[in-house]
Amino acid sequence: MRRSSRSLATTALAITTLVAACGGRAHRSYHTGGMAAPPSPMYAIGAYDASGEGYNAVREGAEVAVADAPVSTFAIDVDTASMANVRRFLEDGMLPPADAVRVEEMINYFDYAYPDPVGPHPFAIVAETGPSPLHAGRRLVHLGLQGQRIEASELPPRNLVFLIDTSGSMGSHDKLPLLQQGMSMLAGTLTARDTVAIVAYAGSVGTVLPPTPGDRQDEIVSAIASLTSGGATNGAGGIEAAYALARERFDAGGINRVILATDGDFNVGVSDQDGLIALIEREKHSGVYLTVLGFGTGNLQDGTMEQLADKGNGNYGYIDSVAEARKLLVEEAGGTLVTIAKDVKVQVEFDPAAVVSYRLIGYDNRVMAAEDFRDDAKDGGELGAGHSVTAIYEIVPAPGAPAAAPLATLRLRYAPPAGGAVVELTAPVTDDGSALAQTSDDFRFAAAVAGFGLLLRGSEHAGEASWASVHALAAGAAGSDASGRRTQLVALIEAAARLSGVALGASVAR
Repeated sequence: MRRSSRSLATTALAITTLVAACGGRAHRSYHTGGMAAPPSPMYAIGAYDASGEGYNAVREGAEVAVADAPVSTFAIDVDTASMANVRRFLEDGMLPPADAVRVEEMINYFDYAYPDPVGPHPFAIVAETGPSPLHAGRRLVHLGLQGQRIEASELPPRNLVFLIDTSGSMGSHDKLPLLQQGMSMLAGTLTARDTVAIVAYAGSVGTVLPPTPGDRQDEIVSAIASLTSGGATNGAGGIEAAYALARERFDAGGINRVILATDGDFNVGVSDQDGLIALIEREKHSGVYLTVLGFGTGNLQDGTMEQLADKGNGNYGYIDSVAEARKLLVEEAGGTLVTIAKDVKVQVEFDPAAVVSYRLIGYDNRVMAAEDFRDDAKDGGELGAGHSVTAIYEIVPAPGAPAAAPLATLRLRYAPPAGGAVVELTAPVTDDGSALAQTSDDFRFAAAVAGFGLLLRGSEHAGEASWASVHALAAGAAGSDASGRRTQLVALIEAAARLSGVALGASVAR
């Protein structure tokens, strides 16, 4: 990926990071039909009825005066489900409901050319500042964290238990059959050092494949192919059975993970969100982490799945295609499965001499109280190998602040995954006054994704952003784009503009 020369001069520091399930989360969930608080006014029914889908309310953070609260604290987020889900809506001819759009997950879906870590910490950090495309006269502070990469040949032994929803709702082509293709691709990467088991749950719970060495490909693939859908969904019973199998083969030096694949429509046993979360929180103390993979349309229970992953020391992805299955289960197997830092928290303390106010873009359900930063009883997020995490603040600079003056102090706190003392790191954040054209492709592309997400949400914080402006910014920052995902985002912006009745080509305000 091409980067401007300025990006190489950005502040860099070796450090480790993670995503956080955090204290300020809104637990109110709703369905896109029959709810008191309607979704975005841009929402429209297209190729299918999405009124049965459930999303947790996202309450956007307000602009904060530094004089009132100079410290901003949040837990990192490496989930990417929202971006894939937004893509599903747009490709099916619909604008997503506002609460399906979590801006930080959209930003973190994409790869960035951050430097690899050097030194004792499992991640590197960059900080870059430039003009805000949302409001004239404001600046964006772009913070990026890059987790240590692990080659497939260096992965620790994997103790994986697939927990598969085989209820009747999983029968459509974009659910169980798509999952089976993804599982088969992952199975092809397993070795004799690995162990895989499969638990299926519907009206009853059963072990389809007992713990089996990863090199017994025929048995594994045959078990995957045998899965069929039917019955009601006893999700809680399946979760308990899967964790029991994972504990049975627990490897203290390896990867121990339950991979839950579902549309989230639990309706037998413990089915309310709070009850399922309590069950997951009890299980995570065993040292077994959780990955949640969401599938399907029409009854996707996104809110439940996001919270289960957060509370299970895990991550949440949405699979809408074979390509996305390959991305999550093969290309990003290290980041999806290998945790390199636990309970990662970020704290930024702004200098009132340089900054009048700030707003964290996204992370709305990850915000923490300032005192929670050093409270190790408060969970942060888990960072996987090779994962990158990006956070963007929009700031109002103080009048007359000197060029290159320190804007803020960045603090990061994390725990080693194998235990040991919690580590805290500190780095300065400065602004050299660069124009937008002097910023890196990564800075401009992430800013475009942020603007796109705010427009999709119908957010008041989108400011002067328009479909045309975010389209031009994203197209100009695509770089070499080896994966094609940045180019795909440009096409998605075009689709969203069309669905909003805007013809790109003229700079039309939203």
